[in-house]
Amino acid sequence: MNTCKLAIVDDHAVVLDGLKTMLATFPHLEIIHTAQSGAGLLDYLETAVPDVILMDIQMPGIDGIDLCRQVVRKHTSIKVVAFSSFDDSNYVKQVFRNGAKGYLIKNSDKHVIVKAIETVMAGGEYIDETIKKILLQESITGQRRSIFDVPLTKREKEILKLVADGLTSQEIADKLFINQRTVETHRMNINQKLDVKNTVGLVKEAMKRGLIE
Repeated sequence: MNTCKLAIVDDHAVVLDGLKTMLATFPHLEIIHTAQSGAGLLDYLETAVPDVILMDIQMPGIDGIDLCRQVVRKHTSIKVVAFSSFDDSNYVKQVFRNGAKGYLIKNSDKHVIVKAIETVMAGGEYIDETIKKILLQESITGQRRSIFDVPLTKREKEILKLVADGLTSQEIADKLFINQRTVETHRMNINQKLDVKNTVGLVKEAMKRGLIE
């Protein structure tokens, strides 16, 4: 096949170095850029356009799902392959809705990675075999499996939904007939379980995990 100009974005330098070493043995793959943030990639795309971007999903700042949407909206020729540690089907569906053409698990063999790149270069889509099995199982059972299922209590789920609806802690307290301090305690526990720091991050992470619509 023709030479594929490849860019890789991941916030961990060790991952970038590992991928560069791994893919260097394939002469038809030319790694033209690596970035450790979404902002860094977007800056680079102002000067050059790769054929394929191997993109981490979980990154600080602009995460991979938002980054994918921004990239393909501005550069329709670029093929994005999500490269993630997570086999959660909700992530897979979101990243494809945002324009990705492939989804790989980070422990994939180098030949699988190359196959995914070649597939999207040829105009196709590629989904990791592990993900395919999960999607098939979910379609059969009607139940979504997620490694992101978190042990929220019934009350925490109730409060999470009200937070997502835009209610303040006092409004939630009034609605549930509890005091504001109790609401704040529940919100702090939810933030800790979802590993977020503020309301915007909470709602965004809850949507990704399928906890709210």
